[in-house]
Amino acid sequence: MTDEKKRGRVTWTLRYTILNAAYFSAFCTLHAYAAVYLLAKGMTNTQVGILLAVSNILSAVLQPVIAGIIDKPGFLTNKLFIIISVIVIMIGSAVLLVIPDSIAVIFVVYALIYTVQFVYQPVLTALCFEYQKKGCDIVYGLARGLGSTGFAITSLFIGSAVEKNGVSILLWMNIAVMIISLAAILTFRADDPGDDAISEDNTAHKAHNSFSSFAKTYPAFMPFLIGTICFFFGHNMINDFMIVIIRNLGGGETQLGYATFLQAILELPVMAAIGIVLKKFSADKLLIFSGMAFFAKILILMFATNMIGLYASQSFQLFAYAVFIPAGAYYVSTTMEELDQVKGQAYITSAITVGGVFSNLISGVILDNSGIFMMLLTGTVVCAVGVVVTFTGMKKLPHHVA
Repeated sequence: MTDEKKRGRVTWTLRYTILNAAYFSAFCTLHAYAAVYLLAKGMTNTQVGILLAVSNILSAVLQPVIAGIIDKPGFLTNKLFIIISVIVIMIGSAVLLVIPDSIAVIFVVYALIYTVQFVYQPVLTALCFEYQKKGCDIVYGLARGLGSTGFAITSLFIGSAVEKNGVSILLWMNIAVMIISLAAILTFRADDPGDDAISEDNTAHKAHNSFSSFAKTYPAFMPFLIGTICFFFGHNMINDFMIVIIRNLGGGETQLGYATFLQAILELPVMAAIGIVLKKFSADKLLIFSGMAFFAKILILMFATNMIGLYASQSFQLFAYAVFIPAGAYYVSTTMEELDQVKGQAYITSAITVGGVFSNLISGVILDNSGIFMMLLTGTVVCAVGVVVTFTGMKKLPHHVA
């Protein structure tokens, strides 16, 4: 590789890394601390639950819809949608800073920015592969892993910052990282010598915008989405009720911080090396492997009797989430027509969101009525079903198009 190509790889990967780190830093303040902010503003637990459920359902519905619009040739591109999303979150956070505390207004505005941030996550992934096809050398796994590091670092200091300065610091943080995101996305400009060729190629293919057409075209993808829902049912169950599990094992908020940091920081080395791993193992095999790791993670936690058991469970983040996210992105990029790739990324994110919604609705009820063990047993069984469905579905792989 020439020095010029090396500089190009570093420059483009750095740009995309900044976008990811800013996104997941805001994900920490906007999503992980949603209950902290909303409860401090006077909402009840029930109101918080309704807001989060509505936002998750909206984002699951809107992700493939927006992706379908972006996949069609027209004015709305990945870059433009990210710019619009960043500005909406920035303005929404500013509005929450200046308006009087009104539950109704806070509900609407927070639901809006929460939903928008979820909706542009698959678009951020699609942006990378779009610019790779334009000749921009971006190391996706490294940039995505450093994005998780942004979440980990933010989670280390934001809790104490909220204790000292109040929940408004979360909104200021949102605005700051959105400004960084806007500055970074505006640098995404690339000359694409293959534009004409790509346009001609695209005219030979039809975008599959209806769900039935998409399912028929990519037969392995639908069972994989069912598997994804199952994996993230268990994954979100652990994350949502982590403090309850930790207290049952003799820990507290300090151990919660350690556990959250551990699973986030462990994602970096695997995601950074995923490009090398994919040269030896195909994306579909890695997705099956990651599903088995999701299953092992919750199985170990089910039988944990102390914090060592919990940390052992969390270490499987190395093989579960850290493998699933980049492998899923590469799977879409290599098995789907270009006009369907944003939708493919969006369907994965929607499935992840749906898994979280089901977890929110079911896990708490089981926990209240039957205890932690039965909750984790339910998650273990659901994850096992996901492994079987995904393994079976991947036998129906289509030909590779990239």
